[in-house]
Amino acid sequence: MSNSTKTKFFVELIKPSHYDDDGYVIQWRRSWIPSNTLVCIYGLTQDAAEQNTLGSDVEFDINAYDEMNIVIPVADIIRRFKDGGGNGVVLFVGVQSNQFPRTMDIARKLRDEHIQVAIGGFHTSGCIAMLPQLPEELKEATEAGITLFAGEAEEGKLINLLKDAYQRKMKPLYNFLGDLPGLEGQPMPIMPTSVAKRLVSKIGCFDAGRECSFLCSFCTVINVQGRKSRYRNPDDIEKLIRSNLSNDINDFFLTDDNFARNKNGEAVFDRLIDLRENHGFKHVKFTMQIDSLAHKIKNFVSKAASAGCRRVFIGLESINPENLEAVNKRQNKITEYRKMFQTWRNASHSSILWNH
Repeated sequence: MSNSTKTKFFVELIKPSHYDDDGYVIQWRRSWIPSNTLVCIYGLTQDAAEQNTLGSDVEFDINAYDEMNIVIPVADIIRRFKDGGGNGVVLFVGVQSNQFPRTMDIARKLRDEHIQVAIGGFHTSGCIAMLPQLPEELKEATEAGITLFAGEAEEGKLINLLKDAYQRKMKPLYNFLGDLPGLEGQPMPIMPTSVAKRLVSKIGCFDAGRECSFLCSFCTVINVQGRKSRYRNPDDIEKLIRSNLSNDINDFFLTDDNFARNKNGEAVFDRLIDLRENHGFKHVKFTMQIDSLAHKIKNFVSKAASAGCRRVFIGLESINPENLEAVNKRQNKITEYRKMFQTWRNASHSSILWNH
């Protein structure tokens, strides 16, 4: 069937920014850190299109925006939907609490034009997971006809929403918090070229795993992504890296909340080491997030260096033991901090940088 006879289905993916204290949208000509949620949802949407999940007579038209580095073309989105008969959906992805007001301001404009809208991310998921009832801002969203998406989108969950959107029968809430998907063999995150070119430097991102084994009371991760380790296998990681290299991306941000507790982490390191040492991938490098006791894991620091780690972010929060105890962050032992810093600094021969 030719494209001219296919029905267009528009999917607009928006990662919103947030307002500063004076009410201006925070934006940069070039931003630094890419949105993992945006690349995950983009990859899942593109896979849905390639699999003809809405039928062979439907053509997906997918656009992605990170408002940290671009003005969202709301008028153009509205025009596309009107010209296409309103067939499609706008997905606000990875929305955090400080981004929710900005999200609602854009969403209202779209709903005024009868465009289908859904909001996902840690604010929606965290509120539904941790609060006894919906807070007022989420009630306001549903009253405006905006769909809420809680949980993760793999294993066909996003496809279910897209099918409902195509039939214009979207539910007020899609709650998948009790059905956390596996990650092995799932469609890989894809960095859209239109987003990558607006970053300070070409950097990709992906989550090699999701969960956290600790119990910090302030953290949303354990309530949304759970405490059971779920991960991508080394074949998935290699495929993802090779795909990004074809787009000249060799620098990555591993967005695992705590890669040190990824139960498949050593296998990922081993594959990266093999690629670097035996397959000409010496230029591949990455940044990761870890906890303050990661240096005590056998071979973790040395393998991280050999695998191409160049920067680590370590969650310290406080050096006051009473404060740490109060928020149930018992894994942080300030008596270990000096040894921790020294261990990572001793890896400087491999160009590891540390941040905290």
